[in-house]
This record gives sequence, structure tokens and C-alpha cells, in this order.
Amino acid sequence: MTKLDIIKKISRETGFTNVEVELFLDSFINSIKSSLSKNEKVEIRGFGSFITKKRNARNARNPLTNETVVLDDRYIPFFKVSKILKDYVNKSIIRGF
Repeated sequence: MTKLDIIKKISRETGFTNVEVELFLDSFINSIKSSLSKNEKVEIRGFGSFITKKRNARNARNPLTNETVVLDDRYIPFFKVSKILKDYVNKSIIRGF
């Protein structure tokens, strides 16, 4: 499912136009990105949590040149699924939806 598919589905279910839904969805995504960039946790109960995880500096190798490069400390976004969503997906797939 793509972003456009999500927009169309929400539009059909709510009666809002595709443009209105896209504005909402973009705002929602930007809010999550903004919070993560400040190292803040975003929790949506029953769905999951968006957090950042620190990756320590390490040495790596460029596979094309075989040159060793140093990767600095960095933070990566991470999604931790809630137990409710995990159970729902598991039961739905087992039942064949």
C-alpha cells in the first residue's frame, strides 16, 4: 500500500477530499519527523512507538574500493509495534483476513 492508496482509502471512508487527507497525512508525518529529530518518543497507543536508537561509531569497509571508512555516531528512527497491533495482524493473517 502506497501513500496515495492510503489517501484514497481515508478519503472514501471519511468524505474528506484527497487534498485534505494528503495535507493531514503530511502534517502527521512531519510531526513524527520533527519529534524524532529532537530525540522525542512518539507513542500511538494500540499501534506502536516511534523512537530513535543510537548507533555507535565504527569502522566499515567500502565494498567497491576495499577502503576502510569511519562511520560516526548516528541516530536511526525505529518503530516498535504494540502488542495489540502485533496480535491483530497475527490473528488476521492466520484467519485469512
